[in-house]
Amino acid sequence: MAICRSGFRAALTMASVAAGLLVSAAMAVAQEPFFDELRFGAQVSASDREDGSFYQLTMFFDPFESELAQGWKEKLLRPRVFIGGTVAGHSEDTSMVFGGFAWDAKVTEKLFVEAGFGGMIHNGNLRDYTESGPYLGCRALFREYAAVGYDVTENWRVLAQLEHSSHANLCGRPNNGITRAGIQIGYKF
Repeated sequence: MAICRSGFRAALTMASVAAGLLVSAAMAVAQEPFFDELRFGAQVSASDREDGSFYQLTMFFDPFESELAQGWKEKLLRPRVFIGGTVAGHSEDTSMVFGGFAWDAKVTEKLFVEAGFGGMIHNGNLRDYTESGPYLGCRALFREYAAVGYDVTENWRVLAQLEHSSHANLCGRPNNGITRAGIQIGYKF
């Protein structure tokens, strides 16, 4: 499967933005970083109506200081906030921008689990049965994900992530949804 030129350009743009953010963050080491973590990765679709590759960039912020939370009740009240985007490798597949809240929990000193919930806006097929891709019904959808991660070093981590987006039958239109799985590499500041 060859990546189309526009998908390649979009992936290259995302990589350039990620590199720029990492350089900016490295220059601000002496100061409080603007965000808590930068993640990038690749995904594949788990849907029979979508078969391309996808490239994702996500920025996490910690305005509630979730790392200082004690116990699961306090942890629930202090999520991290994230924003990001996914670019499709093929122009006929769905790209999106998203945001929401994320919670994580340590399983061991290095192993952790994470869950996130929020929303997304996409450029995919709403209900045109002549177009390819899942029928999504609405431009704005709910988005949730679950991940298992491993802290390779104090700053670098790797995660396996499964995400799903749909409108929960609130639009009254088709709702195939989008389900994707992938690998993420994160850098915590």
